[in-house]
Amino acid sequence: MRKNWLLLVLAIAFITVQLDANAQQQKDRYRNKANDPVRSFPYYKKLRWADGLFRAGSYINAIDYYQQLKTEQPRNPYLTYQLAECYWFTRDYVPASMYYNEVYALAPKLYPEAKYKEAVMLKMQGKYDEAIHQFNKFITDNPKTYKKLKIRAKKEIDGAKMALNTINDPQPVTIKNAGPNVNSAYTESAPYPLGDTAILFATMNQNNLIDADKSNRGDYVSRFMIARKQKFVEDVDSFQWALKFNDGNFNNPHVHVGNGSYSPGGDRFYFSKCSEEDSAKIICKIFVSKFEGEQWSEPELLGEGINESGSNTQPFVAKVGKKEILFFSSNRKLQSRGGYDIWYSVIDPRNNTYRRPQNAGKQVNTEMDEVTPYYDSRVNKLYFSSNGWITMGGFDIFSADGGPSRYQNITNLGSPINSPADELYYIKDPVGKPDAYLVSNRVGSIALTNPTCCDDIWRVQYEPRLMVMGKVVTRDGNVPLQDVVAKMVDDKGDLKTYNSADGNFAFSMKRGHTYVITGDKTGLSSTRATVNTMDVKRTDPDDTAYVTVYMEEIVNAFRVSNIYYDYDKASLRPESIASLDSLVNFMKDNGSLSVEIYSYTDGKGTSQYNNNLSLKRAEAVKQYLIQSGVEESRMIAKPLGMSNPAAPNTSGGGDNPQGRQLNRRTEFRIVTDVPTRRVLFNSAKPGSMDEQSKNLQVDENSNDDSETDSESTTGNPGSRVNKR
Repeated sequence: MRKNWLLLVLAIAFITVQLDANAQQQKDRYRNKANDPVRSFPYYKKLRWADGLFRAGSYINAIDYYQQLKTEQPRNPYLTYQLAECYWFTRDYVPASMYYNEVYALAPKLYPEAKYKEAVMLKMQGKYDEAIHQFNKFITDNPKTYKKLKIRAKKEIDGAKMALNTINDPQPVTIKNAGPNVNSAYTESAPYPLGDTAILFATMNQNNLIDADKSNRGDYVSRFMIARKQKFVEDVDSFQWALKFNDGNFNNPHVHVGNGSYSPGGDRFYFSKCSEEDSAKIICKIFVSKFEGEQWSEPELLGEGINESGSNTQPFVAKVGKKEILFFSSNRKLQSRGGYDIWYSVIDPRNNTYRRPQNAGKQVNTEMDEVTPYYDSRVNKLYFSSNGWITMGGFDIFSADGGPSRYQNITNLGSPINSPADELYYIKDPVGKPDAYLVSNRVGSIALTNPTCCDDIWRVQYEPRLMVMGKVVTRDGNVPLQDVVAKMVDDKGDLKTYNSADGNFAFSMKRGHTYVITGDKTGLSSTRATVNTMDVKRTDPDDTAYVTVYMEEIVNAFRVSNIYYDYDKASLRPESIASLDSLVNFMKDNGSLSVEIYSYTDGKGTSQYNNNLSLKRAEAVKQYLIQSGVEESRMIAKPLGMSNPAAPNTSGGGDNPQGRQLNRRTEFRIVTDVPTRRVLFNSAKPGSMDEQSKNLQVDENSNDDSETDSESTTGNPGSRVNKR
């Protein structure tokens, strides 16, 4: 469906560069809309013009005319479908999904596959739940047709579900755009690290829409560039302004070049040349240049079956065991699994010969496309990009153990290396920490026409793998709890849960955060454990923190005291804040509980005045808890005025200031949020929690005479991860 786009990516050029230069020169003559005579064409003549642009691959220009036509016939399904296709081919997923949805509503029997394509576009926006729904609708709406496409739809559903899982548990990786000194509005591709100081890559190096024309061909062909890393700057992996790569006679003003790769010894340089042929067809071939004496030789076309048919591109040479292997991508038909496959040829560097290429096999290749091979000899892994395996979006990066002919453990690298968009050209640094590069059109790329139109080079910065492991146990017997949920919340409020059958749990963490870990089980309240990764550096080794979370019967819930006010005031006193903060932590750690807030006054003044004053005091407490992140629905403010004094307001016939101060207070009754709202502890009643529990068992009231520990951990004192 997207072969034109794929061919252009392989050719290191972007979709908006027109392939038929002669036709494009004529059709782009009137880019200025005010002077465009096509706008005044009658409907069918303008339609032929738009269709001609579409067939030539000029999708951006075609969109303009299809939109004009659609204003005349807004319910025309053909125009709607053509717009959807144009937006897909320019990788503008939002309007593409909208128009596919519209055309399916207009003519479902005429365009039944539009529902499938809408789901694909939703998936590539990261709207996975919506995509799953639309894929299922496509399957149910076509019970007897589209057998292969329905099989593909089920695989796409598996990909959406996988994406939801990996996004919730991402790899410890930071993905950073290589920046404007490397990336432009058009496509960049094929990064090749030169040690840890520079990258070689291919680019058109343009930031404006280009009219493809033989007279300006040098403006839009892809060429090799090199960018060195900046030194003595705080921003890691920032690059200097890119310069043309002039080590050899590799750049060519007439054809696209890219996909550079050195042999393991550095004496041979392999790369692709891609030429534009008739009918918008691009053919890529692999060349090699040898370093002889003091310079690189004239590039030679590889023979011996390497370039014998189809488009052959993206060479990468690596040692696999004792053999030197040329990996490449090809869409040749003979022995193909379908689409583009990964192929390999064994090199004999002694006599400069190449064995006949072999397909890497069904363990790697699918009926769709596998491209951009890279082999890491240090760990014996092949990395490649595929849209035929289960993916998060379009093309994802995968790894496979083994090589060159047998592989196992095909693994999707997951989030955030992969995204809902397309990922290509994953390659690691040759030395040091295994950081890497990749190419992606994810949101955040420097865009020419829409946020996901164009591929940029991104830096993959591997982080230390930080874990917190622990167990949830009973406080009294230190016994692991069964069927308990462990919860971890970071300082941004992001929540992770772990359903544990035996009380053990494990979470992954990131640098620069604080985490709170609690347990959750019906009928129990939890303490908290905290872990701090604020001081961990990216260069630090992997680390694991070990913690213990204690839970106990809900009767040992919580007790709050020392919430007092000045005379005739509703504002909270400073010494009350610590008690309220402990309540905030408890409420956050035990989401099944809610409270009733009772506020009181002393005995001076009228009953009506004191009721109003006590309401203000209760609301002041409630607002403090709301501002601290406790849900308003879990709190009820109840003014009780001067009722239920905690101490006498008078003593010996005179005023009792100490007693009146004790009466200016706020107390709590903690209740569950289940329908029965069972009372746990009423701080307004006399007696401790234990005493209330004994006296009120018939009413199912329960209580506690001890405050809950707010923090508790055990474990690794030598860890760089701080536990409190």
